[in-house]
Amino acid sequence: MNEEEKKELKNKLTEEEYRVTQEKGTETPFHNAYWDNHEDGMYHCKVCDTTLFSSSTKYDSGTGWPSFFATAAPDTLRTITDSSLGMDRTEVICKKCGAHLGHVFDDGPADKGGQRFCTNSASLSFKKE
Repeated sequence: MNEEEKKELKNKLTEEEYRVTQEKGTETPFHNAYWDNHEDGMYHCKVCDTTLFSSSTKYDSGTGWPSFFATAAPDTLRTITDSSLGMDRTEVICKKCGAHLGHVFDDGPADKGGQRFCTNSASLSFKKE
């Protein structure tokens, strides 16, 4: 991303949204927009508006971040190894624009495939059905 594109993105996003999506930040648990959202709708990438998750796959993981057991479509996310913080985790990014979304873990609901997409609200926008 060149300097002009960075500047445009900084004007589009809040400071927190930019920190999370572009600098791989993490927002505070239990103090974010969607961790406790129970409305029906779709969650989109804050940066490029790609549809990422459906509210029908959202569940309360007890972590304080929005958690989903599946994506809205199989080709919307990309994963990479994240070795920060002295451990290996699987980072989830938007396949279209490369925005950092959060991480995926193998401790999700067993009857739903066992995955937990732990996502930052700051990387999402929500559109009600």
